[in-house]
Amino acid sequence: MRVVITGATGNVGTSLVEALSGEPAVDAIVGVARRRPEWTAVKTSWVEADVATDDLTAIFRGADAVVHLAWLFQPTHDPLVTWQSNAIGSIRVFDAAAAANVATLIHASSIGAYSPAQGRTPVDESWPTHALPSAAYGREKSYVERALDAFEARHPECRVVRLRPGFIFKRQSASEQRRLFAGPLLPGFLARPSFIPVIPALTGMELQALHAADAADAYRLALLNDVRGPFNVAADPVLDPKTLGELLGARPVPVPVAAARTVMAAAWRLHLIPAEPALLDLALSLPVMDTSRIRTELGWTPRHTATEAVAEFLDGLRAGEGMSTPPLDPHAGGPLRSGEFASGVGERP
Repeated sequence: MRVVITGATGNVGTSLVEALSGEPAVDAIVGVARRRPEWTAVKTSWVEADVATDDLTAIFRGADAVVHLAWLFQPTHDPLVTWQSNAIGSIRVFDAAAAANVATLIHASSIGAYSPAQGRTPVDESWPTHALPSAAYGREKSYVERALDAFEARHPECRVVRLRPGFIFKRQSASEQRRLFAGPLLPGFLARPSFIPVIPALTGMELQALHAADAADAYRLALLNDVRGPFNVAADPVLDPKTLGELLGARPVPVPVAAARTVMAAAWRLHLIPAEPALLDLALSLPVMDTSRIRTELGWTPRHTATEAVAEFLDGLRAGEGMSTPPLDPHAGGPLRSGEFASGVGERP
Protein backbone atom coordinates (compact mmCIF):
# COMPACT_ATOMS: atom_id res chain seq x y z
CA MET A 1 0.00 0.00 0.00
CA ARG A 2 1.26 3.48 -0.92
CA VAL A 3 -0.07 6.20 1.41
CA VAL A 4 0.17 9.95 0.91
CA ILE A 5 -0.18 12.10 4.04
CA THR A 6 -0.78 15.85 3.85
CA GLY A 7 0.37 17.75 6.91
CA ALA A 8 2.81 14.94 7.66
CA THR A 9 5.21 17.07 9.72
CA GLY A 10 2.74 18.17 12.41
CA ASN A 11 1.54 16.76 15.72
CA VAL A 12 -0.56 13.90 14.34
CA GLY A 13 1.30 13.64 11.03
CA THR A 14 4.62 12.69 12.61
CA SER A 15 2.92 10.10 14.81
CA LEU A 16 1.10 8.64 11.79
CA VAL A 17 4.33 8.43 9.77
CA GLU A 18 5.91 6.56 12.69
CA ALA A 19 2.93 4.21 12.99
CA LEU A 20 2.85 3.39 9.27
CA SER A 21 6.62 2.98 9.11
CA GLY A 22 6.20 -0.13 11.23
CA GLU A 23 3.07 -1.39 9.44
CA PRO A 24 3.84 -4.36 7.11
CA ALA A 25 0.84 -3.60 4.88
CA VAL A 26 2.29 -0.19 3.98
CA ASP A 27 5.11 -0.24 1.41
CA ALA A 28 5.67 3.49 0.91
CA ILE A 29 4.75 6.73 2.65
CA VAL A 30 4.78 10.12 0.93
CA GLY A 31 4.78 13.01 3.39
CA VAL A 32 3.44 16.27 1.96
CA ALA A 33 4.36 19.48 3.78
CA ARG A 34 4.95 23.13 2.97
CA ARG A 35 8.50 22.88 4.33
CA ARG A 36 10.78 19.84 4.17
CA PRO A 37 11.76 18.52 7.63
CA GLU A 38 15.13 17.33 8.86
CA TRP A 39 13.35 14.41 10.56
CA THR A 40 12.39 11.36 8.54
CA ALA A 41 11.39 7.71 8.95
CA VAL A 42 11.78 4.46 7.06
CA LYS A 43 9.70 3.97 3.90
CA THR A 44 9.08 7.74 3.85
CA SER A 45 9.83 10.32 1.16
CA TRP A 46 8.97 14.03 1.31
CA VAL A 47 7.31 16.38 -1.14
CA GLU A 48 7.17 20.13 -0.55
CA ALA A 49 3.71 21.38 -1.51
CA ASP A 50 0.99 23.71 -0.23
CA VAL A 51 -2.51 22.22 -0.46
CA ALA A 52 -3.93 25.69 -1.14
CA THR A 53 -1.85 26.44 -4.24
CA ASP A 54 0.24 23.57 -5.63
CA ASP A 55 -0.62 20.76 -8.05
CA LEU A 56 -1.65 17.80 -5.92
CA THR A 57 -2.89 15.39 -8.58
CA ALA A 58 0.63 14.47 -9.68
CA ILE A 59 1.63 13.85 -6.06
CA PHE A 60 -1.40 11.62 -5.42
CA ARG A 61 -1.14 9.61 -8.65
CA GLY A 62 -0.32 5.97 -7.89
CA ALA A 63 -1.36 6.23 -4.25
CA ASP A 64 -3.74 3.70 -2.72
CA ALA A 65 -4.83 6.14 -0.02
CA VAL A 66 -4.61 9.81 0.93
CA VAL A 67 -4.80 10.92 4.55
CA HIS A 68 -5.59 14.63 4.74
CA LEU A 69 -4.21 16.14 7.96
CA ALA A 70 -2.96 19.54 6.74
CA TRP A 71 -4.54 22.44 8.64
CA LEU A 72 -3.63 26.03 9.56
CA PHE A 73 -4.63 27.34 13.01
CA GLN A 74 -3.07 30.77 12.54
CA PRO A 75 -3.36 33.65 11.78
CA THR A 76 -6.66 34.13 13.60
CA HIS A 77 -6.45 37.87 12.90
CA ASP A 78 -6.69 37.14 9.16
CA PRO A 79 -9.33 34.42 8.72
CA LEU A 80 -9.16 34.60 4.92
CA VAL A 81 -5.70 33.02 5.11
CA THR A 82 -6.90 30.04 7.13
CA TRP A 83 -10.04 29.76 4.98
CA GLN A 84 -7.93 29.55 1.83
CA SER A 85 -5.75 26.81 3.29
CA ASN A 86 -8.31 24.86 5.29
CA ALA A 87 -11.55 25.10 3.32
CA ILE A 88 -10.32 25.66 -0.24
CA GLY A 89 -7.21 23.58 0.36
CA SER A 90 -9.28 20.63 1.57
CA ILE A 91 -11.53 20.81 -1.50
CA ARG A 92 -8.39 20.82 -3.68
CA VAL A 93 -7.16 17.71 -1.85
CA PHE A 94 -10.48 15.94 -2.44
CA ASP A 95 -10.61 16.89 -6.12
CA ALA A 96 -7.00 15.82 -6.66
CA ALA A 97 -7.69 12.46 -5.00
CA ALA A 98 -10.58 11.90 -7.42
CA ALA A 99 -8.49 12.97 -10.42
CA ALA A 100 -5.71 10.59 -9.37
CA ASN A 101 -8.20 7.71 -8.88
CA VAL A 102 -7.24 7.23 -5.23
CA ALA A 103 -9.29 4.39 -3.75
CA THR A 104 -9.34 5.62 -0.12
CA LEU A 105 -9.58 9.15 1.27
CA ILE A 106 -9.31 9.71 5.03
CA HIS A 107 -10.02 13.19 6.33
CA ALA A 108 -9.11 14.71 9.69
CA SER A 109 -12.32 16.29 10.89
CA SER A 110 -12.72 17.21 14.55
CA ILE A 111 -14.93 17.35 17.61
CA GLY A 112 -14.87 21.06 16.77
CA ALA A 113 -17.14 20.42 13.77
CA TYR A 114 -20.07 19.35 15.96
CA SER A 115 -23.15 21.44 16.70
CA PRO A 116 -23.49 22.82 20.25
CA ALA A 117 -24.50 20.30 22.89
CA GLN A 118 -27.89 20.14 24.53
CA GLY A 119 -27.16 18.51 27.86
CA ARG A 120 -24.16 16.26 28.57
CA THR A 121 -25.45 12.96 27.16
CA PRO A 122 -22.72 11.58 24.85
CA VAL A 123 -23.50 11.92 21.15
CA ASP A 124 -22.65 9.50 18.37
CA GLU A 125 -21.52 10.27 14.82
CA SER A 126 -25.06 11.17 13.70
CA TRP A 127 -24.99 14.39 15.76
CA PRO A 128 -25.15 17.42 13.40
CA THR A 129 -21.87 19.02 12.33
CA HIS A 130 -22.83 22.69 12.32
CA ALA A 131 -20.38 24.24 14.78
CA LEU A 132 -20.69 27.74 16.18
CA PRO A 133 -19.91 29.94 13.14
CA SER A 134 -18.13 32.63 15.17
CA ALA A 135 -14.89 30.63 15.52
CA ALA A 136 -12.91 30.13 12.32
CA TYR A 137 -11.83 26.63 13.37
CA GLY A 138 -15.38 25.33 13.85
CA ARG A 139 -16.68 27.22 10.83
CA GLU A 140 -14.02 25.72 8.57
CA LYS A 141 -14.31 22.18 9.95
CA SER A 142 -18.08 22.23 9.44
CA TYR A 143 -17.77 23.63 5.91
CA VAL A 144 -15.32 20.90 4.94
CA GLU A 145 -17.77 18.30 6.29
CA ARG A 146 -20.33 19.64 3.80
CA ALA A 147 -17.75 19.62 0.99
CA LEU A 148 -16.94 16.00 1.82
CA ASP A 149 -20.64 15.10 1.77
CA ALA A 150 -20.79 16.44 -1.81
CA PHE A 151 -17.57 14.62 -2.73
CA GLU A 152 -18.96 11.30 -1.50
CA ALA A 153 -22.12 11.78 -3.54
CA ARG A 154 -20.10 12.50 -6.70
CA HIS A 155 -17.51 9.75 -6.13
CA PRO A 156 -19.11 6.65 -4.58
CA GLU A 157 -16.20 4.60 -5.92
CA CYS A 158 -13.87 6.28 -3.39
CA ARG A 159 -13.95 4.96 0.17
CA VAL A 160 -14.23 8.02 2.42
CA VAL A 161 -13.54 7.95 6.16
CA ARG A 162 -13.60 10.98 8.44
CA LEU A 163 -12.18 10.86 11.95
CA ARG A 164 -13.47 13.34 14.55
CA PRO A 165 -10.92 13.34 17.35
CA GLY A 166 -10.87 15.32 20.56
CA PHE A 167 -7.90 17.45 21.59
CA ILE A 168 -4.64 15.69 20.65
CA PHE A 169 -1.46 15.95 22.71
CA LYS A 170 2.04 14.51 22.99
CA ARG A 171 5.30 15.64 24.54
CA GLN A 172 6.80 16.76 21.22
CA SER A 173 3.80 18.96 20.36
CA ALA A 174 4.17 21.13 23.48
CA SER A 175 6.19 24.00 22.00
CA GLU A 176 4.01 24.23 18.90
CA GLN A 177 0.75 24.22 20.84
CA ARG A 178 2.10 26.80 23.27
CA ARG A 179 2.97 29.07 20.32
CA LEU A 180 -0.33 28.58 18.52
CA PHE A 181 -2.72 28.97 21.44
CA ALA A 182 -1.02 30.58 24.46
CA GLY A 183 1.47 32.86 22.78
CA PRO A 184 4.96 34.12 23.69
CA LEU A 185 4.14 35.40 27.17
CA LEU A 186 3.56 31.98 28.73
CA PRO A 187 6.74 30.62 30.36
CA GLY A 188 6.99 26.85 30.23
CA PHE A 189 7.83 26.64 33.93
CA LEU A 190 4.32 27.85 34.78
CA ALA A 191 3.09 24.37 33.87
CA ARG A 192 4.79 23.15 37.05
CA PRO A 193 2.19 22.43 39.76
CA SER A 194 3.85 24.56 42.41
CA PHE A 195 3.44 27.67 40.25
CA ILE A 196 -0.31 27.40 39.58
CA PRO A 197 -2.39 27.64 42.78
CA VAL A 198 -5.79 27.93 41.05
CA ILE A 199 -7.36 27.33 37.64
CA PRO A 200 -10.62 28.82 36.30
CA ALA A 201 -13.64 26.52 36.43
CA LEU A 202 -15.95 27.64 33.62
CA THR A 203 -19.50 26.38 33.07
CA GLY A 204 -19.43 23.73 30.33
CA MET A 205 -15.68 23.16 30.65
CA GLU A 206 -15.43 19.47 29.75
CA LEU A 207 -12.77 18.38 27.28
CA GLN A 208 -12.06 15.10 25.54
CA ALA A 209 -8.46 14.35 24.68
CA LEU A 210 -6.16 11.62 23.44
CA HIS A 211 -2.49 10.98 22.76
CA ALA A 212 -1.17 11.60 19.24
CA ALA A 213 0.09 8.00 19.05
CA ASP A 214 -3.45 6.76 19.72
CA ALA A 215 -4.84 9.15 17.11
CA ALA A 216 -2.28 7.76 14.65
CA ASP A 217 -3.41 4.22 15.46
CA ALA A 218 -7.00 5.22 14.67
CA TYR A 219 -5.88 6.44 11.22
CA ARG A 220 -3.86 3.26 10.70
CA LEU A 221 -6.89 1.09 11.49
CA ALA A 222 -9.10 3.19 9.19
CA LEU A 223 -6.58 2.63 6.38
CA LEU A 224 -6.39 -1.13 6.87
CA ASN A 225 -10.09 -1.91 7.34
CA ASP A 226 -12.90 -1.65 4.81
CA VAL A 227 -14.98 0.94 6.65
CA ARG A 228 -16.63 4.19 5.62
CA GLY A 229 -18.10 7.23 7.30
CA PRO A 230 -17.31 9.14 10.49
CA PHE A 231 -15.69 7.92 13.70
CA ASN A 232 -15.48 9.75 17.02
CA VAL A 233 -12.05 9.35 18.63
CA ALA A 234 -11.22 10.15 22.27
CA ALA A 235 -9.78 8.49 25.35
CA ASP A 236 -11.27 8.38 28.82
CA PRO A 237 -11.82 10.19 31.10
CA VAL A 238 -13.62 13.37 30.09
CA LEU A 239 -11.50 16.19 31.52
CA ASP A 240 -13.29 18.66 33.75
CA PRO A 241 -11.86 21.44 35.98
CA LYS A 242 -11.45 19.01 38.89
CA THR A 243 -9.38 16.58 36.79
CA LEU A 244 -7.26 19.37 35.31
CA GLY A 245 -6.77 20.84 38.76
CA GLU A 246 -5.45 17.51 40.03
CA LEU A 247 -3.00 17.38 37.11
CA LEU A 248 -1.65 20.82 37.93
CA GLY A 249 -1.96 20.59 41.69
CA ALA A 250 -4.32 23.56 41.49
CA ARG A 251 -7.70 24.40 43.00
CA PRO A 252 -10.57 25.02 40.55
CA VAL A 253 -12.18 28.41 41.17
CA PRO A 254 -15.51 29.28 39.51
CA VAL A 255 -15.10 32.13 37.02
CA PRO A 256 -17.95 33.64 34.97
CA VAL A 257 -17.61 32.76 31.28
CA ALA A 258 -18.27 36.38 30.30
CA ALA A 259 -15.35 37.58 32.44
CA ALA A 260 -12.96 34.98 31.02
CA ARG A 261 -14.01 35.85 27.49
CA THR A 262 -13.55 39.58 28.09
CA VAL A 263 -10.00 39.06 29.32
CA MET A 264 -9.19 36.71 26.44
CA ALA A 265 -10.69 39.09 23.86
CA ALA A 266 -8.66 42.02 25.18
CA ALA A 267 -5.43 40.01 25.09
CA TRP A 268 -6.18 38.79 21.56
CA ARG A 269 -6.89 42.29 20.24
CA LEU A 270 -3.61 43.48 21.74
CA HIS A 271 -1.81 40.54 20.05
CA LEU A 272 -0.73 39.23 23.45
CA ILE A 273 -2.23 35.79 22.75
CA PRO A 274 -2.82 34.21 19.32
CA ALA A 275 -6.01 32.25 20.19
CA GLU A 276 -9.17 34.14 19.25
CA PRO A 277 -11.85 34.50 21.99
CA ALA A 278 -14.40 32.68 19.82
CA LEU A 279 -12.36 29.53 20.41
CA LEU A 280 -13.43 29.69 24.06
CA ASP A 281 -17.09 29.84 23.02
CA LEU A 282 -16.55 26.89 20.67
CA ALA A 283 -14.80 24.79 23.33
CA LEU A 284 -17.57 25.38 25.87
CA SER A 285 -20.26 24.45 23.33
CA LEU A 286 -18.86 21.06 22.33
CA PRO A 287 -20.74 17.86 23.04
CA VAL A 288 -19.27 14.84 24.78
CA MET A 289 -18.60 12.23 22.10
CA ASP A 290 -19.62 8.58 22.27
CA THR A 291 -16.64 6.57 20.92
CA SER A 292 -18.39 3.19 20.75
CA ARG A 293 -18.22 2.89 16.96
CA ILE A 294 -14.43 3.05 16.57
CA ARG A 295 -13.91 0.75 19.53
CA THR A 296 -16.41 -1.81 18.23
CA GLU A 297 -15.89 -1.72 14.45
CA LEU A 298 -12.14 -1.07 14.35
CA GLY A 299 -11.10 -2.51 17.69
CA TRP A 300 -9.40 0.76 18.60
CA THR A 301 -8.18 0.85 22.19
CA PRO A 302 -6.09 3.82 23.31
CA ARG A 303 -2.84 3.01 25.08
CA HIS A 304 -2.93 6.30 26.99
CA THR A 305 -5.70 7.83 29.06
CA ALA A 306 -6.72 11.42 28.36
CA THR A 307 -5.11 12.37 31.67
CA GLU A 308 -1.81 10.73 30.67
CA ALA A 309 -1.84 12.53 27.32
CA VAL A 310 -2.26 15.93 28.98
CA ALA A 311 0.34 15.09 31.64
CA GLU A 312 2.87 14.21 28.93
CA PHE A 313 2.09 17.48 27.13
CA LEU A 314 2.67 19.43 30.35
CA ASP A 315 6.00 17.67 30.86
CA GLY A 316 6.96 18.68 27.32
CA LEU A 317 5.87 22.25 27.97
CA ARG A 318 8.09 22.50 31.03
CA ALA A 319 11.05 21.10 29.08
CA GLY A 320 10.42 23.07 25.85
CA GLU A 321 10.12 19.83 23.85
CA GLY A 322 9.63 19.53 20.09
CA MET A 323 10.87 17.70 17.00
CA SER A 324 13.06 18.56 14.02
CA THR A 325 10.14 19.41 11.74
CA PRO A 326 9.15 23.02 10.99
CA PRO A 327 5.78 22.93 12.84
CA LEU A 328 7.19 21.16 15.92
CA ASP A 329 10.53 22.95 16.04
CA PRO A 330 10.92 24.27 19.62
CA HIS A 331 12.96 27.19 18.25
CA ALA A 332 10.43 28.22 15.57
CA GLY A 333 9.53 31.36 17.52
CA GLY A 334 13.01 32.81 17.08
CA PRO A 335 15.51 33.98 19.72
CA LEU A 336 13.70 34.94 22.94
CA ARG A 337 10.45 34.29 21.02
CA SER A 338 11.07 37.45 19.01
CA GLY A 339 9.39 36.04 15.92
CA GLU A 340 6.25 35.31 17.89
CA PHE A 341 6.05 38.86 19.18
CA ALA A 342 6.71 40.26 15.68
CA SER A 343 4.25 38.08 13.76
CA GLY A 344 1.53 37.29 16.27
CA VAL A 345 1.06 33.91 14.58
CA GLY A 346 3.27 31.69 16.71
CA GLU A 347 6.46 31.64 14.61
CA ARG A 348 8.89 33.78 12.67
CA PRO A 349 7.24 36.01 10.02
